Amino acid sequence: MAQQEIALIVGAGPGLSASLGRLFNKEGMKVALAARETKKLDGLVKETGGRAYACDASIPKDVENLFASVGKDIGDPNVVVYNASGRVRGPITELDPEAVRKTIMITCYGGFLVGQAAAKRMLKAGSGTILFTGASASVKGYANSAAFAMGKLGLTGLVQSMARELQPQNIHVAQVVIDGGICDPARPERATSRGPDGCLDPDAIAQTYLQLHRQHRSTWASHIELRPWAEKF
Repeated sequence: MAQQEIALIVGAGPGLSASLGRLFNKEGMKVALAARETKKLDGLVKETGGRAYACDASIPKDVENLFASVGKDIGDPNVVVYNASGRVRGPITELDPEAVRKTIMITCYGGFLVGQAAAKRMLKAGSGTILFTGASASVKGYANSAAFAMGKLGLTGLVQSMARELQPQNIHVAQVVIDGGICDPARPERATSRGPDGCLDPDAIAQTYLQLHRQHRSTWASHIELRPWAEKF
């Protein structure tokens, strides 16, 4: 009998993370959810039968404690999703340097810490999947969005490097670029203002993450861009 799969979602919350948690649970996986504030995960924990862990992904000790706790409680994850990011907007001349630093630390450096911790365990296991959530800024920097561009473009470089290093060792590394707005039940105007299917359905996005995890290694993808049919690019 095959061993039950274990999924860890870092930067968990409503929206995409919730869709991922529900889908992974439906697929029979054990689910671990990590966020700086775990109270917001109470509903998702009940829904998925998962466990919540407090973790600031930009702090090395927090990340190491997270993986140690998940390993002890339910086992080392064989699929890890990094879904955390920070954002600060404004003209380059007006950005607060400390806010920019924090944005880069969580968006990019946190991805490195989580990717490193996952890789250490997956190399010992001989297999695994590490998935990173990207955005439009993963491929181009927008005006008044320097901090987010630095974080997401840096994350793209991390994924490319990890994929080239780890995929020959049977660890699938990929980035999913979300190019467009994600539908949010709390903001129905976003969906209606963009027309039919003008924003990304988080449940449909989650299916792509699952497909990446299930891909046969003869056809592994390392970069996928998802956007609504009506989105300009």
